Amino acid sequence: MVQGQEVFILCRLVFGALASFLAIMLWARNRDVAWIFVIFGTIITYIETVYSILNTFGIGGGNILTDNWDFIVSMVLTCLPTLFFIAGLTVMVARKYRRR
Repeated sequence: MVQGQEVFILCRLVFGALASFLAIMLWARNRDVAWIFVIFGTIITYIETVYSILNTFGIGGGNILTDNWDFIVSMVLTCLPTLFFIAGLTVMVARKYRRR
């Protein structure tokens, strides 16, 4: 492992966990569609972080998934949060311009 990579991994885990915790707390109080998309994006971003860290340590994938499935799961977990953020922002923009 490269020097400093432990700090990087720890920061990603801690800040991702904090963001996910706050997103879940907001989810319990908010039923707005745009915010729900942002919350889903935040939670899936943390899932992707944990998945990539497990793969870095050689724990994920391996014998359970073939290389093709591992690639597909990585692609979905990488792209899905951005799609949720786009959906949430699109809902907010549509609301903003619909009022005019």
